[in-house]
Amino acid sequence: MTSLDPVDLVRELVRRPTVSGAPRPQRDAMGLVTEVLTAVAPHLQRRDGDDPDQPWRLLTTPTDPTRPRLLFACHVDTVPAADAGQWARDPFGADHEDGRVWGRGGSDMKAGLVAAVAALAAADPETPVGLLLTSDEEIGSKGAAVAARALAGSATGAVVVPEATGNEVVLGHRGALWLAVRTAGRAAHGSTPHLGHNAVLDLVAVLARAAAGGGGGLPLATEPFLGTETWNPGVVAGGTVPNVVPDAAEVVVDMRTVGDGAALQAWWRAQPEVAEVDVRVDLPPLRTDGADPWVRGLPAVVRSEPATYFTDASVLGAVAGGAPVVVWGPGTPAVMHARDEYVEVAELEQAVRVFGEVVSRWA
Repeated sequence: MTSLDPVDLVRELVRRPTVSGAPRPQRDAMGLVTEVLTAVAPHLQRRDGDDPDQPWRLLTTPTDPTRPRLLFACHVDTVPAADAGQWARDPFGADHEDGRVWGRGGSDMKAGLVAAVAALAAADPETPVGLLLTSDEEIGSKGAAVAARALAGSATGAVVVPEATGNEVVLGHRGALWLAVRTAGRAAHGSTPHLGHNAVLDLVAVLARAAAGGGGGLPLATEPFLGTETWNPGVVAGGTVPNVVPDAAEVVVDMRTVGDGAALQAWWRAQPEVAEVDVRVDLPPLRTDGADPWVRGLPAVVRSEPATYFTDASVLGAVAGGAPVVVWGPGTPAVMHARDEYVEVAELEQAVRVFGEVVSRWA
């Protein structure tokens, strides 16, 4: 592929499974994007990460690096299509029908990536604009975290994360704190459970207490814009066979946070049944001031409510030096991570136009 047709590029990216945790397909997708971009904009400069497990790539116009840059930040990974047999279409078929491109990643977020690619391809070489490609966003923004460390100190003027928002500007979202909480017991024969100590029952007691609310339950905070924190025990494991008292159990809890999560971590660690707590993901919330002049000038509706999901903005906001960070892109949030994911072609085309307009204004 040597030309930049947005629909064709989305279809080609959707055809390529780039599931989180598999670095090679993600790196290959970054290579395809680079090939398409440099075919139409050979002046672009490239910088790569050196972490083999968390690839990232930065493509920029060849301007003075001290000038504040408009940065589009896009992840290339997707969640799996584990129930592919239940889809109405092949999740990697990239069918173009009914005004939509169908398939895993169409909305989350390969359409947003393509709109950003088109904007960078059309940018004047003297306009300070860049495209950051990241990996493993879906499992904790791991690629963005590696890239952020390398890019810290760069002159950033504003950041657009083109996740699926129906082309409306979103000013924030809650953070994410994923904890692996473990209980420990003592094994015994299943016929004499009184001789052991059941770690699963301990874990059940902790989860029941967390759900109870009130003074002793999980201390979920509330913030005026971001709303109330949530928690979800997403994965539970314990025991080996029915006739052995389990001596270990674990739950991985997904909490969406409005602060630093310290009180939530402290609560889990303080429960008498808990033997160990490991932090799997710890991402801060994002809040951008809607009164910022650049935000006010964006050619799109600004939503009054935050996104429900987290994005790479959690990581990049910390290294943006106070620059505004918005989540804004084509796609339908309701079909993200769902069967029969798709993106509306009209939304993709609109995003290409408005991103191009924003880049032109940045000059």
